[in-house]
Amino acid sequence: MPELNIGLIINPLAGLGGSRGLKGSDGDTLRQLAATMTEEELHRSQDRAMRALAPLTDVPEVRFTTWSGAMGADVCAELGLTFAVLGGPGEGLSGAADTVAAARAICASGVDILLFAGGDGTARDIFDAVGQSLPVLGLPAGVKMHSGVFAVSPEAAGELLLELARGGLVGLRSQEVRDIDEEAFRRDVVRSRFYGDMLVPGEGRFLQHTKVGGRESQELVAAEIATWMAEQMDEDTCYLIGPGSTTAAIMDELGVANTLLGVDVVRNRQLLCADANESDLLEVLAANLGPARIVVTAIGGQGHIFGRGNQQLSPAVIRAVGADRISIVAAKSKITSLEGRPLLVDTNDTELDEELCGYHEVITGYDDRILYPVGRMPIEESR
Repeated sequence: MPELNIGLIINPLAGLGGSRGLKGSDGDTLRQLAATMTEEELHRSQDRAMRALAPLTDVPEVRFTTWSGAMGADVCAELGLTFAVLGGPGEGLSGAADTVAAARAICASGVDILLFAGGDGTARDIFDAVGQSLPVLGLPAGVKMHSGVFAVSPEAAGELLLELARGGLVGLRSQEVRDIDEEAFRRDVVRSRFYGDMLVPGEGRFLQHTKVGGRESQELVAAEIATWMAEQMDEDTCYLIGPGSTTAAIMDELGVANTLLGVDVVRNRQLLCADANESDLLEVLAANLGPARIVVTAIGGQGHIFGRGNQQLSPAVIRAVGADRISIVAAKSKITSLEGRPLLVDTNDTELDEELCGYHEVITGYDDRILYPVGRMPIEESR
């Protein structure tokens, strides 16, 4: 199982205004009162973070990337977690600028998911920094938590991360970031503002919404995936569609002839190259003026997404497209059959395999996605 790299940001001021009836923790009033607060009040958000992360202390596959001191490193050190510190806040009490700086740096470092402890104001800062560029999870520690990005409790956040680390099916969904105007709220006026959506891991259970006789229908799920993919395709992007019945459904949805056991290239619903080999693909990519994307599915039972039946998608091809421009499509039942084992890559290029490892979005239905690990085949199993 590949390592789960969790970004961690704690807003040390989150929730401090609640006990003082401040209706929130934004603004200068709280910062002035912080000097008079008790140690218990000052450590509220850190204590809640410790409650969330305690279940992960015995999981060796988990590591953290965080900010110094009270913004994350102190909690990681106290729990004995494996962590790296990328930077830290300036002098004095941390603020929104520190949260934004930390989020941008941690996101750029390549974490799989960003966990932040705070309230709606912190969620707003995280949104400003990362948008929908990676999954996030809010650990509820603030006064105002009207956004849909928060777990129901610190313990719930910890259990969800533990499920993710163990290879469970953890869905991804867009949730709203909202914030209430604190000054208006203090005048008993509720004025909520929508800021945007962030990708948040959902419940890690197998939730069926397409059933035939109580079981998932592979054909119907493939059709749902195909419809969603076709709607999301950009007309200027060149798509390399790998072999498999799920990817074949995408070609059917596009109304384009398909090579079931080969790689086809399409752009703007037009077939550019059928049953392409490595040389064909490199030639198409060299001539392509726009972006490209690879679409692959997993082999049932094995879980391979590269290196089994699609060697045309060679290391040279993958690098030409970009290792971060890969869409994985698969029914949830196919993922569940792996029993927690990761999806596998075996490109015959060790460095590329390492680059492809980690937690990736898998499209499992119409606007239905999960976050799931991709790993290399263990050496002892590959012999």
